[in-house]
This record gives sequence, C-alpha cells and structure tokens, in this order.
Amino acid sequence: MAKTKTAFFCQNCGTQSPKWIGKCPSCNEWNTFVEEIIHKETPNSPTIFKKSNSSPKLINEISLSEEARISTQSAELDRVLGGGLVPGSVILIGGEPGIGKSTLLLQITINLKKYKSLYISGEESAQQIKLRADRLGIHNNNCFVLNETRIEDIFLHIENVNPDIIVIDSIQTLHTDRVESSPGSVSQVRECTALLQRYSKESSKPVLLIGHINKDGNIAGPKVLEHIVDTVIQFEGDTNYMYRILRSTKNRFGSTSELGIFEMQNSGLREVTNPSELLLSHHDEELSGTAVAATIEGIRPFLIEVQALVSSAVYGTPQRSSTGFDLRRLGMLLAVLEKRAGFRLATKDVFLNIAGGIKVEDPAIDLAVISAILSSGQDTHIDKDICFAGEVGLSGEIRPVNRIDQRISEAEKLGFKQIFISKYNKKGLDSSKFKINIAFAGKVEDIFRGLFG
Repeated sequence: MAKTKTAFFCQNCGTQSPKWIGKCPSCNEWNTFVEEIIHKETPNSPTIFKKSNSSPKLINEISLSEEARISTQSAELDRVLGGGLVPGSVILIGGEPGIGKSTLLLQITINLKKYKSLYISGEESAQQIKLRADRLGIHNNNCFVLNETRIEDIFLHIENVNPDIIVIDSIQTLHTDRVESSPGSVSQVRECTALLQRYSKESSKPVLLIGHINKDGNIAGPKVLEHIVDTVIQFEGDTNYMYRILRSTKNRFGSTSELGIFEMQNSGLREVTNPSELLLSHHDEELSGTAVAATIEGIRPFLIEVQALVSSAVYGTPQRSSTGFDLRRLGMLLAVLEKRAGFRLATKDVFLNIAGGIKVEDPAIDLAVISAILSSGQDTHIDKDICFAGEVGLSGEIRPVNRIDQRISEAEKLGFKQIFISKYNKKGLDSSKFKINIAFAGKVEDIFRGLFG
C-alpha cells in the first residue's frame, strides 16, 4: 500500500509548505497552515473531460465571431457585468452571510425563462429552495434544482440535463475525489473551480459561483480562485439597511467601475433605478452639518448626502471617525482647512457619515465633505437646494472633476437650484444649456464666503 503524502497549505493564499510554519511567507498571515492529503491522479483513472482537439493557430487567422450576451433580466446586474452574461464565462459573487447572494442568483435563474438553468445547492435542501422561490412569486418550467456536493456527480447531472446556465451555491461546499481533503480547503476549492472553468470554456455555457468571505471581507479560499474566474463581484450592504450594492472588482468583459443598487424586500431584491432619491434624506427641518454631493460610479451619476458632526473633544486627543469615506482622506481635508483656511479643528472631534450605508471613493465629494464640516462647525445649515462637485487639493484649491456635465444634469433633474464646482471646469462647459445656477470656486475660502457670507 502506497504511503499517503501530505503537505501544508495556507488557507489564505494557497502557499504550499512541506512542514507546518507559523507565519505564511507569502501573505504574512499567522496560523493559516493546515495539513492536507496530496492525491495525484493515476494514468488509468477516468477523466471528466475528453482530450482536446485544439491546435495552435496564427493570431491573424483567428476569426472574431462575437457571441451575443445573455441578459439576466436585471438591468442593474447587466450593467455591472458589462451588458449581460458572456457565454463560457465564470462569475464569482461574494458577500457577507445573509446579504442576499442566494436570493439574487435564484431570482435571476427563475427569471431566465427562455433558457434551461440548473441551480446546484450544497447548503439548502430542494424544499428550502422551493420555499424561497414561492416567496419571490416567480414561476419557471425550465429551472432545475439539484442538491449535490460531489463534483463528479454534478457533471453527470449536467450531462443529462444539458442546461444553458449553471449556478453553484456555494463553491466552498463542493469536493472532488481527486483531492483527499475536506470541502472548503484550499486544494478542494482550487480543483473544483478549475474543473468548472474548464467545462465552461469547452461548452460555452456561463457558470455563476457563490463564494463565502472571511473575517477580513475577502473571498474565502486561495487567491488563485479570483484569478481563475472571469468576473468577481462583491455584494455589499449593511444588514441594518435595506440597500444592497453590487461592485465588480474584476471583469474581463467589461468595466470594473460600474455599480448596481438593489433594495431588499419581502418579495426579493428590487432594482433601484434612481439611487439619488433613495440616498438623499427627505427632511423639512434646516439641519446643520449636511451637504449633498454629485458623484459618479461607472457611467451612472447620482447624488448622496454627506453628514458631519464637529464637537469639542472630551479627551486630550480628538477623535476622527468616518463611515463610507476614507479616514485618511478625511484627515487630509481637515489639515487643509486648518492650514489653508484658518479653521481651528485640532481640538475638535470630527465624525463623518455617508448616508445610505454606501462607500464612496470619488474625490469629487471632497467639496461636500468640507462644506458639511464647516456647516457643523459654524452650526449653520446649508440650503437644501445646493449641491457640490469638486476635489480639494493640498494647497486649498478646488480642483476640476471629470464628466461635470452629467453631474450638473443629475442635480438639475432632482430639483437643485445651485451647484458649486471648480472654476477650472469652466473650460468646455456650456452653462447656457442648464437652468440650474452654477457657482464657481477656486479655493476653500470661496466656498465659505459663498455659503455663509
């Protein structure tokens, strides 16, 4: 009897080591090495796939036959994917537990009534999936459900059903006999994903995978998992809010700057076609410390509300806290206000929040951030019909931002009467086509004088 060979694998990045070590030399994580059995396939063992008949071709002889994308019947998801599902692509969707990953993919699977789909679940029974489908209120006679975790049996069912679209919930529950380790380990996840990716490329059928995440918010398993797949989508949101956001962190067939917004309801996920009205607070009182920013995610402009609170520091060291905004950038903006504009904030606690529970990385909201901070510091409200779009530089100047026309149009469409932008955006801007009052500013002091006199 052959001796069993084992090796140690890092559960964070997949690095292999012949012995246990405390700190991974690749990703520098501690106590992530786990012993796994190495099982190499014998030459006589059966294979899942047939031998490839492909041969090398000259690049000039390859014909481009662009295949039509498959619409998911969800405009938000299609936008994030770059126009729909590409035949032969592997898509990985990750997110927090209970965020709605299974609901999203089941909803999409049932909505695709023109295509035969196979929903494979290793976490829920067929009865549980049926209960969720009934709650969604959608019926489909072309949707098959399978409860299986062994990859070899899954391919047998795929061959019998011959589906057009395959959904795996989740990749961490699958296992193959080729690797003698527990499901969810680095070796199992890597091997199962590679088999599904190979099947997808050979059959030109899209495969959608659900992936768990670890405590750091990254997709669990080896980093090579994200390299194997074609598209990586993060499903974000706060369980205290009903909003869910789709972000693409990798996309071989589209842009990675797109954003899709959903609202979780009892009947499933509802698409939010106008996120500006959802992310803006509708209050009649005149409150200090709030400002509205015109931002852009991908090709979509929308308006968000920035909330700030400035108060006297109780302890010796003032607190700096932000939700949905980079804390280091907040510190930079406070330093600009202190140095360039003369506002004494070194002894003040500053708290910043982006309403709606979303995260924004667009530097164009800098102007709204400093306006909200100044409003809270002066305890003077900003007119609710005013919005902002501009980046703040270290010298205190208001820098221009791209696609200013779309930002102004969105503000005008939502009924805002004035927008503050950089004076350097004047070049190429046709102000006559807008009814909204456009105010230009060159420095931070101009914003303060324009708002508070």
